[in-house]
Amino acid sequence: MPATPPASPGPGAHADLEALARRGRLLVLESTNAAGAGHVGGPLSAMDLLVALYLRVMRIRPDQPDWPDRDRFVLSKGHSAIGLYTAMALAGYLPVDELRTFDQAGSRLQGHPDMTRLPGLDASTGSLGQGISVGVGMALGARLRGLDFHTWVLLGDGEMQEGQVWESVAVAAKYGLGNLTMIVDRNGMQQYGWPLRPGETHRGDRRDPFGDVAARAALEAFGWRVLEIDGHDFGQIIDACEAARAAAGGGAPTAILASTVKGRGFSFTQGASAWHARAATADEVAAARAELGEAAQ
Repeated sequence: MPATPPASPGPGAHADLEALARRGRLLVLESTNAAGAGHVGGPLSAMDLLVALYLRVMRIRPDQPDWPDRDRFVLSKGHSAIGLYTAMALAGYLPVDELRTFDQAGSRLQGHPDMTRLPGLDASTGSLGQGISVGVGMALGARLRGLDFHTWVLLGDGEMQEGQVWESVAVAAKYGLGNLTMIVDRNGMQQYGWPLRPGETHRGDRRDPFGDVAARAALEAFGWRVLEIDGHDFGQIIDACEAARAAAGGGAPTAILASTVKGRGFSFTQGASAWHARAATADEVAAARAELGEAAQ
């Protein structure tokens, strides 16, 4: 039988996390505005996933970033680093005010994660498709060292087109890495939208990067457990992650396909491929604050 996450506890059950995610999305806009550069669409689509992982799911100690038994996290879509830094700041790894140094000379918060600069990062990433390979190595390492930590890897759906991803998918299944979970931020929109199909008049429609191959069927064919969830529903996110951890001893890695909306959170960013890689202007930050009902700063 296909793996199915438990039923969500319903709206309002995770109001604290929802509030943190709203704050996180605003911090992403403010940080890219201060930097004059950065990616926005991907960090906004993944913010709920990142907040759930860092504030509820992962076994971590922000005051002990090198704790040997901590869960490991790899942001394979490294261009979404400001989303990761924001979740880490909300969890206590770094001061929230430090986010304003993002992508600036001398900052610990570079445009892509650099584990030599910021304690708490488990991998330096940026070349798409490579993060899941790092996660496979971490999961194998845990087994060899007799440690029971779980490894979580967050990928973008576009990078699922990379051959290295599927090589790693095969290896993880071969070695029965139940302590590995791959989460796909499935926002259906790549940097420049999608090529036109017959009858279409514009690019940017949601599209499955797997093409004519069903994502779930492809992963299950390799021997993975697959869960499909709403990537903006904290109940579903947490339940799926808990189910993945509970199944760690079952010998099969877990893939969580999280349906999300690129640019989620603001009327002018949501569903717009142009926001993949651009910084927010001061006026746009002000508009975002207004939409959230926050006073101008």
